[in-house]
Amino acid sequence: MDEGLIYEVLSVVGEIPAGKVATYGQIAGLIGREKNARLVGRILRLSAGYGHYPCHRVVDHTGRTAPGWPEQAGLLREEGVCFLKNGHVDLRKARWEG
Repeated sequence: MDEGLIYEVLSVVGEIPAGKVATYGQIAGLIGREKNARLVGRILRLSAGYGHYPCHRVVDHTGRTAPGWPEQAGLLREEGVCFLKNGHVDLRKARWEG
């Protein structure tokens, strides 16, 4: 995978402030790759090898946290992110408008 693209995605993720979230698709759009939300997800899975980034602040388009990462919701709650009854992030309140 192109390291320039990896750093481009991680740079956007690094801008998401505490208490806010962005979606995979939103990040893809911000880097000019509107149809590459899954690519963003793959890059975030590799992020530990590139430094410390707040990847827990990225959710899917419905506000669902990453499957297999139960700590993500706890990290978001610690930052004050609101959740709906179904366990998804309340995107109306927490979405970052980057």
